[in-house]
Amino acid sequence: MSKSDFSQNLLASSGKPQTAADKIPIIARGAVSERAIKALNLVEKFVEEECIPADVLYHSQLGEGEKRWASYPPVMDELKAKAKKLGLWNLFLPRNHFTQGAGFSNLEYGLMAEYMGKSRTASEACNCAAPDTGNMEVLAKYGTDAQKKQWLTPLLNGEIRSAFLMTEPDVASSDATNITLTMKREGNEYVLNGSKWWSSGAGDPRCKIYIVMGKTDPNNRDTYKQQSVMLVPAGTKGVTVQRCLSVYGYDDAPHGHAQIKFENVRVPASAMVLGEGRGFEIIQGRLGPGRIHHAMRSIGAAEKALEWMIARVNDPRKKTFGKQLNEHGVILEWIAKSRLEIDAARLIVLNAAMKIDEKDAKNALKEIAEAKVLVPQMALTVIDRAVQSYGAAGVCQDTPLANMWAQIRTLRIADGPDEVHLQQMGKNENKRSREIREKLERQRQIGDEMVRKAGVRPVGKSML
Repeated sequence: MSKSDFSQNLLASSGKPQTAADKIPIIARGAVSERAIKALNLVEKFVEEECIPADVLYHSQLGEGEKRWASYPPVMDELKAKAKKLGLWNLFLPRNHFTQGAGFSNLEYGLMAEYMGKSRTASEACNCAAPDTGNMEVLAKYGTDAQKKQWLTPLLNGEIRSAFLMTEPDVASSDATNITLTMKREGNEYVLNGSKWWSSGAGDPRCKIYIVMGKTDPNNRDTYKQQSVMLVPAGTKGVTVQRCLSVYGYDDAPHGHAQIKFENVRVPASAMVLGEGRGFEIIQGRLGPGRIHHAMRSIGAAEKALEWMIARVNDPRKKTFGKQLNEHGVILEWIAKSRLEIDAARLIVLNAAMKIDEKDAKNALKEIAEAKVLVPQMALTVIDRAVQSYGAAGVCQDTPLANMWAQIRTLRIADGPDEVHLQQMGKNENKRSREIREKLERQRQIGDEMVRKAGVRPVGKSML
């Protein structure tokens, strides 16, 4: 078989049309309901036939200059209306913890979120976009009835958007005990002073509420009880959006990643979420699911990059050294490695989702951390191969690859940098050291005794 025949057979074997349900890994199929299977197929169709084509119009409707921050592309409202009509709305709230969502498990939503990760518009069209998803979970889980009525209901309806403010410009925010924004009680109000940045979503004119983490008790001996979370309406007196930051040159208008200053911002005591000193409890409850949501969508981004790579290397106009790109062995290796890495990473993500479904996010800390660290690295590798296959075109605006790489790269920092998760995972894994050494020593002793009884000479020497 020639190299050309082999490449065609390889591509043909993976190119047979399948529904989204057909692609569910066999180890997860038993945990996916028939209702979820129907919704999954519908999500795939909606993303592939409605959202991805609409991505082009979305970017065209953004326009240019500062006006991009004053409005949002009208096509988004059209997509939202279609998603609602199809029943693809608020898919992310897991049924074992919330009553407000569509009634799917984390596993089922994970499969759907993968497809949404292939499109700029899909997640928002289904009201499943960050940071709103995490903010809605905070309000649904910890909010008072009044807070839910004022903020959760319009968020669930897709009428407003929100932002989450934790990271600060002047401290190392990967250690959240370092945050310095103050929340001082004065009568029936709290006065907030400080700065936040990377406040994703705060640039959107539809953003009406900030979920803000600050310090109410900086002198508490327990550093994890110094922080609290409050709800601050956008536009409150003393709140200044100073600028929107760019991600590798992309400003993500109208969403934006804002730097925000708080100067004597007064909010009522009723804006406190759950109570003083409960900030860490809240953010851990929020960030756990958020990390897995990002990982789910990143699988979809990697799949999209692989599709673009396959399309490029099979373009008959693109030949190098007398051959089509898919006739070069290294290209087929890139395709094969990408498929292996995507499929392996998907299992890590789905395993974490199933572990959360078993109980809650706290029950799946290790599994969530594994997905949070591994999946963005995998996606970046696959996207980079796709970029390389396009050459100079891969780094410009003529493909979605450069923007995809920039967005995914932030996930190695967002919701805690990889190094923090790896350090904790390493510590936890290393706790097994005594148990492991004792087991290996027992095995050595048994082996030595077997050698002695057999009357043979031992080979080698134990390193323990």
